[in-house]
Amino acid sequence: MTDQQNTAASEEENAPQFSLQRIYVRDLSFEAPKSPAIFRQQWEPSVGLDLNTRQKALEGDFHEVVLTLSVTVKNGEEVAFIAEVQQAGIFLIKNLDAASMSHTLGAFCPNILFPYARETLDSLVTRGSFPALMLAPVNFDALYAQELQRMQAAGETPTVQ
Repeated sequence: MTDQQNTAASEEENAPQFSLQRIYVRDLSFEAPKSPAIFRQQWEPSVGLDLNTRQKALEGDFHEVVLTLSVTVKNGEEVAFIAEVQQAGIFLIKNLDAASMSHTLGAFCPNILFPYARETLDSLVTRGSFPALMLAPVNFDALYAQELQRMQAAGETPTVQ
Protein backbone atom coordinates (compact mmCIF):
# COMPACT_ATOMS: atom_id res chain seq x y z
CA MET A 1 0.00 0.00 0.00
CA THR A 2 2.84 2.39 0.80
CA ASP A 3 4.39 1.85 -2.66
CA GLN A 4 1.07 2.73 -4.28
CA GLN A 5 0.81 5.90 -2.20
CA ASN A 6 4.38 6.90 -3.09
CA THR A 7 3.72 6.25 -6.80
CA ALA A 8 0.50 8.28 -6.71
CA ALA A 9 2.23 11.16 -4.89
CA SER A 10 5.11 11.08 -7.39
CA GLU A 11 2.70 11.14 -10.37
CA GLU A 12 0.80 14.04 -8.81
CA GLU A 13 4.03 16.01 -8.31
CA ASN A 14 4.96 15.50 -11.97
CA ALA A 15 1.50 16.31 -13.34
CA PRO A 16 1.19 19.50 -15.38
CA GLN A 17 0.11 22.46 -13.25
CA PHE A 18 -1.21 25.88 -14.22
CA SER A 19 -2.32 28.57 -11.82
CA LEU A 20 -3.02 32.27 -12.29
CA GLN A 21 -1.35 34.17 -9.46
CA ARG A 22 -2.04 37.82 -10.27
CA ILE A 23 -3.29 40.13 -13.05
CA TYR A 24 -2.18 43.75 -13.06
CA VAL A 25 -1.61 46.81 -15.22
CA ARG A 26 2.12 47.17 -15.83
CA ASP A 27 1.98 50.40 -17.85
CA LEU A 28 -0.73 52.72 -19.12
CA SER A 29 -0.70 55.81 -21.32
CA PHE A 30 -3.16 58.08 -23.09
CA GLU A 31 -2.52 61.07 -25.30
CA ALA A 32 -5.04 63.28 -27.12
CA PRO A 33 -2.76 65.71 -28.96
CA LYS A 34 -5.52 67.59 -30.84
CA SER A 35 -7.95 68.14 -27.99
CA PRO A 36 -10.07 70.11 -27.49
CA ALA A 37 -10.29 70.97 -31.23
CA ILE A 38 -10.85 67.30 -32.16
CA PHE A 39 -14.17 67.31 -30.25
CA ARG A 40 -15.58 70.02 -32.52
CA GLN A 41 -15.03 68.04 -35.73
CA GLN A 42 -17.22 65.49 -37.51
CA TRP A 43 -16.26 62.12 -35.96
CA GLU A 44 -15.12 59.65 -38.64
CA PRO A 45 -12.46 57.59 -36.89
CA SER A 46 -10.03 55.03 -38.26
CA VAL A 47 -8.51 52.66 -35.73
CA GLY A 48 -5.02 51.16 -35.84
CA LEU A 49 -4.26 48.38 -33.37
CA ASP A 50 -0.85 46.95 -32.53
CA LEU A 51 -0.69 43.89 -30.35
CA ASN A 52 2.37 42.36 -28.74
CA THR A 53 3.14 39.76 -26.09
CA ARG A 54 6.27 38.98 -24.18
CA GLN A 55 7.09 36.64 -21.37
CA LYS A 56 9.77 36.38 -18.76
CA ALA A 57 10.68 33.54 -16.44
CA LEU A 58 10.60 34.56 -12.80
CA GLU A 59 11.86 32.59 -9.82
CA GLY A 60 10.97 28.92 -9.69
CA ASP A 61 8.09 27.97 -11.94
CA PHE A 62 6.58 31.46 -12.08
CA HIS A 63 6.30 33.37 -15.35
CA GLU A 64 5.26 36.91 -16.18
CA VAL A 65 3.33 37.40 -19.43
CA VAL A 66 2.73 40.94 -20.69
CA LEU A 67 0.13 41.73 -23.34
CA THR A 68 0.53 45.17 -24.92
CA LEU A 69 -2.33 46.81 -26.82
CA SER A 70 -1.48 50.06 -28.60
CA VAL A 71 -4.28 51.93 -30.34
CA THR A 72 -3.96 54.94 -32.59
CA VAL A 73 -7.25 56.54 -33.63
CA LYS A 74 -7.27 59.11 -36.37
CA ASN A 75 -10.08 61.40 -37.39
CA GLY A 76 -9.32 61.99 -41.03
CA GLU A 77 -5.58 62.63 -41.12
CA GLU A 78 -5.30 63.95 -37.56
CA VAL A 79 -4.45 61.76 -34.60
CA ALA A 80 -7.40 61.93 -32.21
CA PHE A 81 -5.76 59.83 -29.51
CA ILE A 82 -3.12 57.25 -28.77
CA ALA A 83 -3.76 54.79 -25.97
CA GLU A 84 -1.61 51.94 -24.72
CA VAL A 85 -2.01 49.38 -21.98
CA GLN A 86 0.42 46.72 -20.82
CA GLN A 87 -1.71 44.13 -19.06
CA ALA A 88 0.40 41.58 -17.21
CA GLY A 89 -0.07 38.40 -15.31
CA ILE A 90 1.99 36.14 -13.12
CA PHE A 91 1.38 32.46 -13.78
CA LEU A 92 2.62 29.33 -12.03
CA ILE A 93 3.35 26.76 -14.73
CA LYS A 94 4.96 23.41 -13.94
CA ASN A 95 5.80 20.15 -15.63
CA LEU A 96 5.07 21.06 -19.25
CA ASP A 97 7.18 19.95 -22.19
CA ALA A 98 8.83 22.73 -24.23
CA ALA A 99 6.14 22.85 -26.94
CA SER A 100 3.30 22.98 -24.41
CA MET A 101 5.11 25.64 -22.36
CA SER A 102 5.66 27.76 -25.48
CA HIS A 103 1.97 27.48 -26.45
CA THR A 104 0.81 28.23 -22.91
CA LEU A 105 2.94 31.37 -22.66
CA GLY A 106 2.35 32.47 -26.26
CA ALA A 107 -1.39 31.87 -26.63
CA PHE A 108 -3.17 30.59 -23.52
CA CYS A 109 -1.95 33.29 -21.10
CA PRO A 110 -2.60 36.17 -23.56
CA ASN A 111 -6.14 34.80 -24.02
CA ILE A 112 -6.64 35.19 -20.28
CA LEU A 113 -5.17 38.72 -20.22
CA PHE A 114 -6.99 40.14 -23.27
CA PRO A 115 -10.42 40.81 -21.67
CA TYR A 116 -8.72 42.73 -18.86
CA ALA A 117 -6.61 44.75 -21.31
CA ARG A 118 -9.66 45.49 -23.48
CA GLU A 119 -11.68 46.73 -20.50
CA THR A 120 -8.79 48.87 -19.24
CA LEU A 121 -8.33 50.39 -22.70
CA ASP A 122 -12.07 51.12 -23.07
CA SER A 123 -12.16 52.78 -19.65
CA LEU A 124 -9.11 54.88 -20.49
CA VAL A 125 -10.56 56.04 -23.82
CA THR A 126 -13.96 56.95 -22.36
CA ARG A 127 -12.24 58.94 -19.60
CA GLY A 128 -10.63 60.91 -22.42
CA SER A 129 -14.19 61.71 -23.59
CA PHE A 130 -14.03 59.50 -26.68
CA PRO A 131 -16.41 56.66 -27.59
CA ALA A 132 -15.46 53.23 -26.22
CA LEU A 133 -13.42 51.10 -28.61
CA MET A 134 -15.07 47.73 -27.95
CA LEU A 135 -12.24 45.79 -29.56
CA ALA A 136 -13.21 42.47 -31.12
CA PRO A 137 -11.87 39.29 -29.54
CA VAL A 138 -8.46 38.13 -30.72
CA ASN A 139 -7.62 34.52 -31.58
CA PHE A 140 -4.22 34.14 -29.92
CA ASP A 141 -4.05 30.46 -30.91
CA ALA A 142 -4.18 31.46 -34.59
CA LEU A 143 -1.62 34.24 -34.05
CA TYR A 144 0.66 31.78 -32.25
CA ALA A 145 0.33 29.24 -35.10
CA GLN A 146 1.16 31.97 -37.65
CA GLU A 147 4.23 32.98 -35.66
CA LEU A 148 5.39 29.34 -35.48
CA GLN A 149 5.01 29.03 -39.27
CA ARG A 150 6.94 32.26 -39.79
CA MET A 151 9.73 31.05 -37.49
CA GLN A 152 9.91 27.65 -39.22
CA ALA A 153 10.12 29.34 -42.63
CA ALA A 154 12.94 31.54 -41.34
CA GLY A 155 14.73 28.58 -39.77
CA GLU A 156 14.25 29.91 -36.23
CA THR A 157 13.22 27.90 -33.19
CA PRO A 158 10.75 29.14 -30.57
CA THR A 159 12.37 29.90 -27.25
CA VAL A 160 10.85 30.18 -23.82
CA GLN A 161 12.61 32.70 -21.62
